Amino acid sequence: MIEVSNLSKTYNGSTVLNIAQLNIADGESFGLVGNNGAGKTTFFRLVLDLIEAGSGEVKIEGEKVARNENWKSITGSFLDENFLIDFLTPEEYFEFVAKLYGKSAGDLAVFYESMKEFFNDEIFNTKKLIRDFSKGNQKKIGIAAALIGDPKILILDEPFTALDPSSQIRLKRLLNDLQTRQKVTLLISSHDLNHITEVCQRIVVLEKGLIVRDLNTGSDTLKELENYFDV
Repeated sequence: MIEVSNLSKTYNGSTVLNIAQLNIADGESFGLVGNNGAGKTTFFRLVLDLIEAGSGEVKIEGEKVARNENWKSITGSFLDENFLIDFLTPEEYFEFVAKLYGKSAGDLAVFYESMKEFFNDEIFNTKKLIRDFSKGNQKKIGIAAALIGDPKILILDEPFTALDPSSQIRLKRLLNDLQTRQKVTLLISSHDLNHITEVCQRIVVLEKGLIVRDLNTGSDTLKELENYFDV
């Protein structure tokens, strides 16, 4: 599904990401962890062709991502609030995104119903602009919008940050359902080791832009990660 080879990115003479080889299988739930500055967001931005690589390439379904539109129709993503159009209401924003994917009003109604538990009556019919919502609810709006196009690949950067405990539990349930029922390929970064081990089948640890661990999630994974970061 996703192939990475000889991928690097340098800023001001400092290499912030250097991945020789990484493959993410179709339907895999892939977690990315690391301390601040490890290169997690840089990696996601390269996968989404938001920045240009210094060297190497990313392929989705065998096609290069860079300067190519073909992969976008099967990929949903939310990295931060810059992905939002914050002068719209949530309803206006969802309608805009739905039109981009050729979704009908009926499709949107079905989508709204599927998000009912996740939104918990906090998003719709408020007459508020997105910019006036809390950071947590802005994140919910962005994650939901990433799902409107029924993506085969979903990329989320720190999706649990700013969410209250109830919303974190609902998000984990939503992500697990997407992966198990719909076989969506998930790429998720998180500083929360508990959450990411509960959601992801495989976890990669980045340190200073390098892959230092590549683990299949099991009963000892959380402890292994805690031991690694306990320095």
